[in-house]
Amino acid sequence: MGSLGVWAVAVAALLGMSGCWLAEGHKSNKRDSMDRASRVSSREMHPGGKGKADENIYQTPSDPDGDPCRRTNCGRGRQCVVMAETGRAECVCQEHCRPSFVPVCGSDGRFYENHCEVYRTACLERRRIYVVHSKDCFFKGSACTMSEYNKLKSTLLDMQPKALKTAEQNQQRDMEEKRGLVDAMFKYLDVNQDGRLIADELEKISMKEHLGDSLLECTMQDLLHYDDYNNDGHLSLHEFYTAFQVVQLSLAEDQRVSFSTVTVGLSAVLTCAIQGTLRPPIIWKRNGIILNFLDLEDINDFGDDGSLYITKVTTIHMGNYSCHAYGYEDLYQIHVLQVNVPPVILVYPETQAQEPGVSASLHCHADGIPNPKLLWLKNGMDLQASSSKQLTLIANGSELFIGSVRYEDTGAYTCIAKNEVGVDEDISSLFVEDSAKKTLANILWREEGLSVGNMFYVFSDEGVTVLQPSECEIRRHIKRTERIVSTYEEMCPKGEGVSPQRCVWSSAVNVRDKYIYVTQPLQSRLLVVDIQAQKVVQAVATDAFPVKLLYDKSHDQVWILTWGDMDKTHPTLQVIPQASVGEVHHTIRTTFQRVNDFFIPPTNLIITHVRFAFVFLRNEPAIHKIDLETFHRVKSISLKNYSCIPASMAYTHLSGFYFVQCQSKSHLHAPPQLLIDSVTDAVIGPNLNVTGQAYVSPDGRYIVTPDPQSSKLIVQTVSFQGELNLNKEIDKSLNVSDLVFQRSFTESNQHEIVATSRSGTDLLFADLSLGRTEVLQSLKEPLAPKAWPWAGPNRVVVSSGLFGQYLVTPSVESLFVLNGKQRTPHCEVSDIKRGNTVVWVGDV
Repeated sequence: MGSLGVWAVAVAALLGMSGCWLAEGHKSNKRDSMDRASRVSSREMHPGGKGKADENIYQTPSDPDGDPCRRTNCGRGRQCVVMAETGRAECVCQEHCRPSFVPVCGSDGRFYENHCEVYRTACLERRRIYVVHSKDCFFKGSACTMSEYNKLKSTLLDMQPKALKTAEQNQQRDMEEKRGLVDAMFKYLDVNQDGRLIADELEKISMKEHLGDSLLECTMQDLLHYDDYNNDGHLSLHEFYTAFQVVQLSLAEDQRVSFSTVTVGLSAVLTCAIQGTLRPPIIWKRNGIILNFLDLEDINDFGDDGSLYITKVTTIHMGNYSCHAYGYEDLYQIHVLQVNVPPVILVYPETQAQEPGVSASLHCHADGIPNPKLLWLKNGMDLQASSSKQLTLIANGSELFIGSVRYEDTGAYTCIAKNEVGVDEDISSLFVEDSAKKTLANILWREEGLSVGNMFYVFSDEGVTVLQPSECEIRRHIKRTERIVSTYEEMCPKGEGVSPQRCVWSSAVNVRDKYIYVTQPLQSRLLVVDIQAQKVVQAVATDAFPVKLLYDKSHDQVWILTWGDMDKTHPTLQVIPQASVGEVHHTIRTTFQRVNDFFIPPTNLIITHVRFAFVFLRNEPAIHKIDLETFHRVKSISLKNYSCIPASMAYTHLSGFYFVQCQSKSHLHAPPQLLIDSVTDAVIGPNLNVTGQAYVSPDGRYIVTPDPQSSKLIVQTVSFQGELNLNKEIDKSLNVSDLVFQRSFTESNQHEIVATSRSGTDLLFADLSLGRTEVLQSLKEPLAPKAWPWAGPNRVVVSSGLFGQYLVTPSVESLFVLNGKQRTPHCEVSDIKRGNTVVWVGDV
């Protein structure tokens, strides 16, 4: 706030010269005239220039077709005349100026009636004279200088009865007290109560109060001399306020809250409606954080009128902004900004071939703000579901279900999504044909890789199991003894000693449905599985004990956290660039040491690019912001004021909230989550009394936090105006190990959650929009937390993508496939031990 403080000091000094500070609303007054003249004179009569009247004259030869002065330019204070002897145009000093009374002071200390007289005199006397910002020359010969005039005003204020000052004084309360004093003074001076102070009234008061007996050199009548800006012979209350530097601020009642809507990618201008005389600079806040002095990328211009400019608006900019005049926080205006986003659509499948008589489903999902509405066309014609008994639209058009397909159902089905700011569409093609016919559609359908897509890859003690969930069919089993293609060594080599040979995994990621990267912490490496070949093609060496992977889709990078040993004494952070490209991959070691954990915000249909990651260092109350392109630290966000050592993060692009879980110092007390604003990278403060690790839905609208103490699930929502609200509490005694979101099968743009227990056999389904919950029991015991020493939950639950209805979760020696649509167990696959590392590979 240093620059504002300097500004305030400068303004205070300027306001002390009341005659040079004007009230707003006077379009023609002394100060404006002096300012304009001063600017002009500084250009035309700059230091070092010649002051003689006959110099700096542009002259042209006589114009035979007209007046030669037409093309002759003379400076200020001069005029063009045609010499009778020569007929040439020459510049001479002006004989007289137009009669107007806009008094100014010249640099020679003399009083002039207007600017023209200043320049005319300079020309006649052949010397440089310019306008100065002083009124002392107005009263030349009088002892009432500007400093003496200010003493008079201070004396008048001191004569007024004052309220008893309290310890808690601020600028706004001081100004309110001053306004009260000036109001009382004006009312006392205005003898006839007509709202105007004239010379006679001022003289009578001066005599009555014996002000002339004081040592002051100025009189009450000098108030008119100095501060009657419109020269109408009296002082209004407005002019009286200006004389005593009384700030007057106002905000219309119907403008206290303003709503604005802007489309993503455009710019937004928020104008503060607070008006008034001598209004200080406008201060803007977001989530209680002052924006004016931050070097922000998208909020970098606060116009001359105090407006807030946001360039290239994104969804993180939605939310509440407040404005107030500097020093006057109690009077403020709230701007609620909604950012609209055109629909982004996705259909599934793009192509399918079915035999007559079977059912077919075509799915459509669209994200946008406001929520898009969906409609279907078949071969370009409106599709009326009511016209056919076998066609059913489910979940507001999110699914088109055909109960028994016929040959005439073959066609291109177009899903169209519309909202207030845009339209998007995509096509899902259906071919109905006899399976015996090898048509082009069938060939293309199979060549797209569906034989290896839509599978769960489960990494267990015995190797890798490729599972097709709908049929509960094991399509491939990569045994632990199978060879790595590039090195021909075993996938899971036997360790030293007599321990049994088994695979040990800790984390895996899907890289664009081309590869799966999976860590082997005991071998200090990760393996690369080729999805099309369903083989392990490469082993990539890492630092010791790689335990966690995250895939940065924006930059095609795999980030790796290594511990160094089981005690985490030498943790490092490494990166594999171009993870989906080429055949040989390698790691790059970053400069970060003592890394406890890291976080990369996810992408979705709307947010397709992420720029920054966040790193937590051991026992350090800070979060370090990392550029994903350069791997360099951008800034550090201190959490020291909240005594918070970060344990995990979550993120919603709606209003740009980060949710930080702090490490617990004891099992009896868990610190609340902290909120960080991604626009300013500033800590907002605690997230109510919510404690625990936050999980955010793919569209950013729901935040679910399992409370580690009460075993409740706290559900919060983010509105399209960026408001974070407490939605509901799901009171199910479940010590949550893992939680995933699944698209609702009955409502569009809604979600359900599926949560596993850390210690029990229960699994929870909860509909977030309706609040309905169901608990599946007897899914067998999970791995004990001590038996899973790596990063992540000891019992994962993994969904089958945006359009999938199946989920998998492991027990100690088997794997359960769940039907999320029906909320029932689908099947159990035995002989899969410690299968707690699972990856879904699907078409979307």
